[in-house]
Amino acid sequence: MVICAVTNQKGGVGKTTTAVNLSAALAAMHYHVLLIDLDSQCNATVGSGLVVARNQVTLSEVLYKQADINQAVVKTNYGYHIVPSNHRLTAAEMHLLNKPEKEFYLQKSLSQLENQYHYIIIDGPPALNILTITALVVAHSAIIPVQCEYYALEGLAKLLKTIEALKAKLDTQVAIDGLLRTMYDGRNLLTRQVSEQLLKNFGDRVYQTVIPRNVRLAEAPSHGMPIIAYDKHCHGSSAYLALAAELVRREQARGITHSLLEGERYAG
Repeated sequence: MVICAVTNQKGGVGKTTTAVNLSAALAAMHYHVLLIDLDSQCNATVGSGLVVARNQVTLSEVLYKQADINQAVVKTNYGYHIVPSNHRLTAAEMHLLNKPEKEFYLQKSLSQLENQYHYIIIDGPPALNILTITALVVAHSAIIPVQCEYYALEGLAKLLKTIEALKAKLDTQVAIDGLLRTMYDGRNLLTRQVSEQLLKNFGDRVYQTVIPRNVRLAEAPSHGMPIIAYDKHCHGSSAYLALAAELVRREQARGITHSLLEGERYAG
């Protein structure tokens, strides 16, 4: 089982778009995929076409230890499963702050899912808070969406330092799987310049795949659909399918595999 945290403390960089569409693309490749909505804005839940009922078990109840994580798992219409969130996640975050070993709460919950999924994708919040830390503690790898703009490199440097500090302090295994260039417009000079700086500074840690600015990709969340369901022929859809394939190659090259990954896959 491979656990990937999609994270960036800066909002508006395509983090949730990446988490949802990467989950859908991996599912389309016949992998068992679980998406965890760890963002109190709950955009991954809405973008997956779910409306959380009043009495439905969500990630909040899991963090409060009021429910088992298996009780919170919901199957979407797009081949992957999701642990949804709602407004109660903000209170659950505050609850965690006063708990011993709070950084390991999510890790303990996800250990119950061993051998059930090939990939678990965590959509973290746009902040370096306790929820982000719980995601980075449990993750094998981090995917960092980066918009090619002026402030991107400064924010990225801070995030990378935080990840390295967490690895040292909490003895975590998370590695930077890749920096993903999002909302990419090759006609824009600044976009090209920032992209060149990323490649210069981080080399093969930058994904070859770039996610383009794409109207259909921007429309899809308002319909509660991943892009490959909303418009499978658009450039955004092709980009996320390419990203999923590149992720699989990277994880296998790094040797992060599990018996389930090497076994039979299923068609959603």
